[in-house]
Amino acid sequence: MPDRLIYYIPLALFCVLSIYLGIGLTLDPKALPSMLDGKPVPAFKLPPVKNRDNRGFSNTDLIGTVSLVNIFGSWCAACRIEHPFLMELATEKKIIIHGIDWREENPNAGGNWLKRYGDPYSLVGDDPYSKAAIAFGVTGAPETFLVDKKGIVRYKHTGPLNRKIWTNLLSPMIEKLQIRKGS
Repeated sequence: MPDRLIYYIPLALFCVLSIYLGIGLTLDPKALPSMLDGKPVPAFKLPPVKNRDNRGFSNTDLIGTVSLVNIFGSWCAACRIEHPFLMELATEKKIIIHGIDWREENPNAGGNWLKRYGDPYSLVGDDPYSKAAIAFGVTGAPETFLVDKKGIVRYKHTGPLNRKIWTNLLSPMIEKLQIRKGS
């Protein structure tokens, strides 16, 4: 009997490996977990983007209103795809959108890009050395964070926002957060 058991070991290993890989195939490879979900926005204070009238952007600006924080760059092709939708959202005035201009090689690039394509942001900070992006755990641009009235990150979206994501995911979450007292 023990001699026969050795023949079943490869079969058992194959079954375990098949189950493991089968579960992995059901997961969304685009869904990157956010280390900040349910936690306060990290402390940051960014200078203003050049060629844009604003005072910069910091974590204290996120207290008191439900808002989106969008990480973008003029060098980012996906940001260009997302940008017209952000302009629509800004026109609808359903949520405040703040921006973090991430890793520009030319200090004027972000402000010039916003002048050229439109500026959907209430406040924008310049993050040339990735200090805020690292604190947020950004892996690439664009990334957007939903922040509640207390400055707590409630959701992170990786990739370009669009109407489908807004309608099916973000808008319902935002409505609940705006109704909640104190959050």
